[in-house]
Amino acid sequence: MLNLARLAWRPAACRPSAHGARRSFASAGVPLSRFVGAQTPYTHECSFYYPHVHDLPAAMPVFRLMDDEGVAVAGGVLPDLDEPTCVRMMETMVSVNEFDKVFFDAQRQGRLSFYFTNRGEEACAVGSCAALKLEDWIWPQYRELGAIFWRGYTYEEAANQCCHNELDMTKGRQLPMHIGSPEKYSMYVKSNLGQQVPAANGAAYFQKLLGKERCAITYFGEGCASEGDIPSALNIAAVHGCPTIFFCRNNGYAISTHTDDQYKSDGIAPRGVAFGMPSIRVDGNDIFAVYAATARAREIAVREGKPTMIEAMSYRINSHSTSDDDSKYRRSESPEAGYDSERDYWEARSPIVRFGKHLIAKGWWSAQREDDLRKVLRKRAITALNDAEKIPQPHPKHLYTDVFDTIPWHLELQQATLKDHLTRYRKHYPDVSDEHINSL
Repeated sequence: MLNLARLAWRPAACRPSAHGARRSFASAGVPLSRFVGAQTPYTHECSFYYPHVHDLPAAMPVFRLMDDEGVAVAGGVLPDLDEPTCVRMMETMVSVNEFDKVFFDAQRQGRLSFYFTNRGEEACAVGSCAALKLEDWIWPQYRELGAIFWRGYTYEEAANQCCHNELDMTKGRQLPMHIGSPEKYSMYVKSNLGQQVPAANGAAYFQKLLGKERCAITYFGEGCASEGDIPSALNIAAVHGCPTIFFCRNNGYAISTHTDDQYKSDGIAPRGVAFGMPSIRVDGNDIFAVYAATARAREIAVREGKPTMIEAMSYRINSHSTSDDDSKYRRSESPEAGYDSERDYWEARSPIVRFGKHLIAKGWWSAQREDDLRKVLRKRAITALNDAEKIPQPHPKHLYTDVFDTIPWHLELQQATLKDHLTRYRKHYPDVSDEHINSL
């Protein structure tokens, strides 16, 4: 296989032109990735491009360690992970997948107001978080359920948050799937698109000031990368040496938008180099490649004091959210003959399918084991949902808490007005308990 990374690092006088490079890849039979967001050559080397050191190629390669069938690629070095760790990674991805199915259906049944799915992108969150230390802060977007599940967040906790009951740590003030856990070093999901990215620099830089060998990772999509917060965050991190890992999930589609309408550049990873940080593009459906790239990014962060950019190429199986109709903009044609649609093509190459094939070949997994696990997880997810729906809603006083040390007079007036309203029209609010009204 032609090593595009090595080609990129040759002196300028030895490199072909951009157009010549593209023609040579095609003529040499170099396999190209078929991701919606970038169709570029593969490489088996986990090599970050450093600004002012390496020249970027016309098309940044995609780092992978397993092919679509879960077979280790020639020349690649798989992470040294034992059987229990690999099995746990697989189980966590399946856990995300089954939770998604139950709660997506629940929203369609009118039991939830909203839901985001993670299907097809499970390896991005699980593989990256598995490569971090527990004390490394996570600043998620909304498809990182696998990251917090990896750290021990439970179905029950996620169900409580989605149902907005009194056990919801966000006290009913967030949309469903806006999860987080400070105890697990995971900040809550933000609805304001891109807000978590510059904020992650603060967490990362604070750890650096404390002399801790820790970093922060922040996740965002290729659509979110068009937000103004992103270039500002990249520049701040590079200038101040924040140990931040910028993890972009390029799944081909933002809400209502194909990547063709999002950018004309070579994806997102080259922007990291442009702003002055080591960057890499990886196969986001290859959990080994995601793990290896994130482990290396963490090493750069804590040893070299530099931010990094990881662009993980993947595919979004479901719509953007339950409020989105992706039939209006998703391309239907499969990139390869033999599949009914683009979606079918990528479902056959999902992270779970690929990693499952790899583990089965090693004797660490089986189709029956996965089937049994899915049955257990589905039952648990349904039970968690049913139980969460029965738990009372948060106390209405939390409309006014957690902002001011001392509640100002105008909010006190609002609170008194709300209590009076609930008392006058009690029969219209059966879900609000007498205790909650009296103690408001």
